[in-house]
Amino acid sequence: MRLIHSSLLVLTTAAALGAAQAATVIDNANGYTLDSKNQLLRFSSMAFDDKGRIIAVGNAEFTAARAKKARHIDVQGKTVIPGLIDAHGHVFGLGEQLTRLDLTGSASLADAQAAAAAYAKAHPTQSWLRGRGWNQEIWKLGRFPTAAELDAAVADRPVWLDRVDGHAGWANSRALQLAGITNATPDPVGGKIMRDANGVATGVLVDAAQELMEKVLPKQTEAEARATLDRSLETLASVGLTSVHDAGITASQDAIYRDYADRNKLTTRVYAMIGDVGTDFDLLSRDGPLKSYASDLYALRAVKLYADGALGSRGAALIAPYSDEPKSHGLLFRQNADIYAMMENAMKRGYQVNVHAIGDAGNRQILDGYQVLLEKTGSRDLRHRMEHAQVVSLDDIARFKSLDIVPSMQPTHATSDMNMAEQRVGPQRIKGAYAWRTFLKQGSRIACGSDFPVESPNPFFGIHAAVTRQDAAGTPAAGWYANEAMTLTEALRCFTMDAAWAGHQEKVLGSLEKGKWADFVILDRDMFTIPAADLHKVGVLETWVAGRQVFVKK
Repeated sequence: MRLIHSSLLVLTTAAALGAAQAATVIDNANGYTLDSKNQLLRFSSMAFDDKGRIIAVGNAEFTAARAKKARHIDVQGKTVIPGLIDAHGHVFGLGEQLTRLDLTGSASLADAQAAAAAYAKAHPTQSWLRGRGWNQEIWKLGRFPTAAELDAAVADRPVWLDRVDGHAGWANSRALQLAGITNATPDPVGGKIMRDANGVATGVLVDAAQELMEKVLPKQTEAEARATLDRSLETLASVGLTSVHDAGITASQDAIYRDYADRNKLTTRVYAMIGDVGTDFDLLSRDGPLKSYASDLYALRAVKLYADGALGSRGAALIAPYSDEPKSHGLLFRQNADIYAMMENAMKRGYQVNVHAIGDAGNRQILDGYQVLLEKTGSRDLRHRMEHAQVVSLDDIARFKSLDIVPSMQPTHATSDMNMAEQRVGPQRIKGAYAWRTFLKQGSRIACGSDFPVESPNPFFGIHAAVTRQDAAGTPAAGWYANEAMTLTEALRCFTMDAAWAGHQEKVLGSLEKGKWADFVILDRDMFTIPAADLHKVGVLETWVAGRQVFVKK
């Protein structure tokens, strides 16, 4: 780590000097940033112009000379870092979780039942009760919950509750009835209706089977969508996220994003991925990828596809059977020819392809597709990605580097999944799971995120997990497979520079350097001097996007 030297940032043009005339200078900062060479640098002052572009970073004398007619803000020695970027989240989904029944804190089935009953009592006019966050692994059930158990809490109205990972849903009997799901309903391709030993549908639908319920759920109105977006943006700004990669949006959500960007209501930048290559893709891709919109507040240049499900619901596709369920390999959503045709369609239209793959079979299927399609489409420079890259065969990890595929990974998934991951895949396959150090050692750039609302959007939870391989309680004491941990600088890089690079935005975002947007956060403590065990406690005092304060802690 070293101090930024003024000679690195000398402004050489009259135009650049002129831009500094209506500037803001942040003074007396305990500043940290990475540079284009991934070196960690220190600074005490930063200046940005009235458009929100950085014009100087260094010491007070240096910035003052380049911003002579500026307002000065003394941050009184507080820590300033670049705005953090979440490379994989679900923005509208987070807003929905914040406005519905939230079961993430339920420690048992009884807790979830009590929460559902209380929510139903508090919302007597809702025709459907919706929620998310249950996890049967935390409940130690050893099985999925049942419709009968949900009926015990709410029986008079349909209830549909998404599992924490979004790859399974729990319905009560009324919801199953409205969806037309009976014991005779066949499992759809890529999905599973959970049944008991007698073949009775028990109330949980996995992966593609959830579509049977989604067909009868009330459609969200535009007003409701905007309300959920407002709630989400408030939360994202409060945890220091100045940019997020939204992993799968619809045409209607794109229209809302553009409207918010036009009216300067996007307090967090959004790099969006079109969900699938169906009707919405045909509509949104007519003019090709949208690389930048409204001063980089919005972009739409990627497509999100799915190879498989999730590990917790045993929907992730594995090459060998699950260690704790030998009759199951999980679920590949599509045959090779089908998923490869979808990938090729997006590539040929110039879109980055980002595929959800959690199991080693899912990852291998998509790597095989990339190997053929990169050459066929000439699209290697689009920085195609593997979303999650969670359980990867050791033989396949090197292919990420040779094919230039970006591993887009979520550190808190490791600490959330450590209660069941090794039971699912066994002691050998776990060596290729959540393998951040292995990827970094071969030179892969990891784009870090959280997969919110599956996990908390708080990036300091992710940084803590990346560095310690522990949960917030500090377990396990030595870290879970601590050999795969990141350094703190690496963790900051994967939530800033490398996340920006994964979105083709490294020239404008990801660090505090001349010419980039003044996206930064002011913290309540110095993350580089506190014990690693306390990283999850770091709080955000202020969040700034393009030189505009979008959050201040009250």
